[in-house]
Amino acid sequence: MLPSIDRIAVTYIGGPTARLDVAGLRLLTDPTFDGSGVYEGPTSTLTKLAGPALSTADVGAVDAVLLSHDHHFDNLDRAGRSMLAGVGTVITTPLGAGRLGGGAVGLEAWQSMDLPSPDGGVLRVTGTPARHGPAGGDRGPVSGFALTRGGTGSAVYVSGDTVWYQGVAEVVRRFDVGIAVLFMGAARVGAAGPAAITMTAEDGIQFARACPSATIVPLHFEDWAHFTEHRDTIQRAFDEAGLGERLHWPERGHTITVGMNDQTATA
Repeated sequence: MLPSIDRIAVTYIGGPTARLDVAGLRLLTDPTFDGSGVYEGPTSTLTKLAGPALSTADVGAVDAVLLSHDHHFDNLDRAGRSMLAGVGTVITTPLGAGRLGGGAVGLEAWQSMDLPSPDGGVLRVTGTPARHGPAGGDRGPVSGFALTRGGTGSAVYVSGDTVWYQGVAEVVRRFDVGIAVLFMGAARVGAAGPAAITMTAEDGIQFARACPSATIVPLHFEDWAHFTEHRDTIQRAFDEAGLGERLHWPERGHTITVGMNDQTATA
């Protein structure tokens, strides 16, 4: 039997973008490699405050991209879109895969695909539900991802842009989540009204309480003007809830290694 995923390496690039070394494979979340500036979309204008800590060349070859969605600049920008052509596998939503073409794979919620791993086994990627905003104000469609060794053992959960709601609670019920990469920051945009469209600190606390064994790595909490809760706010809320040790903050341009029930992360 293949070992479960008990440790991963996370290299933080900026915003929602991180390289995950999992089970001998190199994965990349939501590629954003453009510099700072103003980006105008069909419904929102987004301001990027900082460029990536690493270039695509620095990141090197990746086996697969986990793309939560393709239709917002803060999750897939121009430079990120350009790099997809050189990636073996791009996994995203069915609508996103249709728009991207080029062999991108779209997963419905709970649908899975297997990536061969160097040890002769597989890393199973399962699409998970996500709601990119309040009920009735979803900015989706968006996907999260659960990573397991052939569908068994502990899972790595990558939330994508979602709030805490029944769909995420169902992920916790279906999977033994040992490591959770949560997109946080309480993003707010005028087109969606005053409600947050990504996890707030309170959402993260709800997740942590529902999944008491999970080590939590926050992403997507800085670099864009529409994020309203940053590291200090999130850490303070977790500390006040008695959960502060559950957070493992990635450092820009550096790699941390985390595992289940970790009290400390290693650089």
